[in-house]
Amino acid sequence: MPRQFDITGARLAVCGSIATDHLMHFPGRFAEQLMAEQLHRLSLSFLADDLVVRRGGIGGNIAFGLGVLGAEPMLIGAVGDDFADYGAWLRRNGVDTTGVHVSEVAHTARFVCTTDEDNCQIGTFYAGAMAEARNIELAPLGVFGLVLISPDDPAAMLRHAEECRQREYPFAVDPSQQLARMDGEQVRAFIDGADLLFSNDYEFDLLLRKTGWSEDEVLSRVGMRITTLGEKGVELVGADGTFLHVPAAPETTKYDPTGVGDGFRAGFLAGLRHGLSLERAAQLGSLIAVLVLETIGTQEWTFDRAHALGRIRRAYGDDAADDIGAALPG
Repeated sequence: MPRQFDITGARLAVCGSIATDHLMHFPGRFAEQLMAEQLHRLSLSFLADDLVVRRGGIGGNIAFGLGVLGAEPMLIGAVGDDFADYGAWLRRNGVDTTGVHVSEVAHTARFVCTTDEDNCQIGTFYAGAMAEARNIELAPLGVFGLVLISPDDPAAMLRHAEECRQREYPFAVDPSQQLARMDGEQVRAFIDGADLLFSNDYEFDLLLRKTGWSEDEVLSRVGMRITTLGEKGVELVGADGTFLHVPAAPETTKYDPTGVGDGFRAGFLAGLRHGLSLERAAQLGSLIAVLVLETIGTQEWTFDRAHALGRIRRAYGDDAADDIGAALPG
């Protein structure tokens, strides 16, 4: 493990966005309704024939995955008073929601999107209560063996990272979707001192460009980077010289890539929490990622132990299946 920290059996916290997605379908083409000469006074309404409401947000997705895998995480974020059903869902799936702040004035963050027959989309994201995550202090919520700080209100991300450094909580950072919003100084302040740095390969290149640091300079400030490579798998590179490449688990189909990275993080951290090695944890994370890929919706996948271990056996061999099966509860 990087920097000799061990999170076996540890209390985990997941800080991050909590949102709902309202997805509609328009049985026509937006382009046929647009008049180039009138775009400056655009006023349109589309009659949708379908509405799907999905639970989401990166913090919510990762906490859900950890809960399903028996890691008993605490979710930390900000929501509105419309969170009741979503919160009950998370608790049924093993997530502690006592770290969720309920706003008195704003609704839970929401993405509203309409897709037409050409897969063109018109969407709006409402941050809402997410902005109040910056007011949450970790200390009153207890002591944590690892705090994962995933995309959220940028000020909240920076505050949580600084508090982890001050209180000497081991922490992992996942700037991903907020890299575009944060400047180089903020990114440097956010990742400094983290035990784990999560990103995909594109995001890691963007992180290097924004910080002005080389890969070696990044590794002088974090214990390990975990960089997902899509269908090429994931690589783990540590400041101590550790290098591992774990192939992706084969998928049976591809329905929806949304939340695949969140699934990997949940599986990987659950594996470490249950005492697995870095390699085995990455293999479990890769399987959870494809379970998300094979499902429509970020929290609609299910974990059948026998089926999952069979897929791990086929992808990574008997030893991997035996080790992961022995570590997972149930």
